[in-house]
Amino acid sequence: MGQVTAHLGDTVPAGGRAGGSGDVPAVEAMGLAKRFGSTTAVAGVDLLVPQGGVHGLLGPDGAGRTTTLRMLAAVVPPDGGWARVLGHDVAREPGAVRARVGLTGRFASLDEELTGAENLLLLARLLGYSRAAARRRTDQLLSAFGLTGAAGTRVGRYSGGMRRRADIAASIVVRPDVVLLDEPTAGLDPCSRNQVWDVVRALVRGGTTVLLSTGHLDEADLLADRVSVLDAGRVVAEGSPAQLKASVGPGTLHVRVRERERRAEARELLERVLGVPVEADADLTALTARVPGSAPATRALAALGDAGIDLAQFSLDRPGLDEVLLALTGRPAADEPPLGPWPAVR
Repeated sequence: MGQVTAHLGDTVPAGGRAGGSGDVPAVEAMGLAKRFGSTTAVAGVDLLVPQGGVHGLLGPDGAGRTTTLRMLAAVVPPDGGWARVLGHDVAREPGAVRARVGLTGRFASLDEELTGAENLLLLARLLGYSRAAARRRTDQLLSAFGLTGAAGTRVGRYSGGMRRRADIAASIVVRPDVVLLDEPTAGLDPCSRNQVWDVVRALVRGGTTVLLSTGHLDEADLLADRVSVLDAGRVVAEGSPAQLKASVGPGTLHVRVRERERRAEARELLERVLGVPVEADADLTALTARVPGSAPATRALAALGDAGIDLAQFSLDRPGLDEVLLALTGRPAADEPPLGPWPAVR
């Protein structure tokens, strides 16, 4: 199986690659809104994404993530508010935005009857490369995405991971400054997901800003520098994964006493030291308490030791992004319903 490499290349057709000043935000939006008939898909999204790194979009089913990406890519116009990509307004300068954005949706955008190489060659020629330059860029992308061995294979025969890598490769034939990814690993097995993650990391190392919409909480936790949480078409929270998890509240201390007859004594001691209620679980040796941090948990464990109460097990669980979503929206993350095929935007 091919490996993704860090070098994605800088080859561009005549006219050069669109660039942006590092002082200009990669993406900024204020009150961005979109309706489809009587349905409000996005009610007023505010975003500020600096250049470089990965910015995650999280939210439950119907939160508006997909529609937000479509507006930022100048695929659909907003009905309210405004958005700029590297200083270019998505409504007034859609061509300039598309010249700077690579877009990969959750639907395959390549022709399944063509080989991987044929798809990339076709796109390169359509985007202005000479015949020789198109061949060089195709070879470069196939190598970078670990697809050289499958260059002559029809895309319809690719595995899920190979197709997603090929889709992302197609979105950066002319290397964009900003890449928008919508559920890039949806439906993939763990190995294929890791391959796509390698692609995202390689893009960032090359200086590209990635806006990643995902329903995989571990994906956002692993890749994103900052995360915006969407609900009902609005951003309800924003921060680093660590900041968002800390905002939910304390962690959870789990202990199991070695002697069940001492559980009541341990419970009383923990409540006195921690100053919070301690729950007795169905397991007759187990106790659970919400704690504000590791220091109180350490004091509680020391107190149990001083009292001669032996523990069979203990752990301190930190809140995860799943707890963040439940706390902020009351709903877990889920894929949004399909809105139809994505156009390939470059």
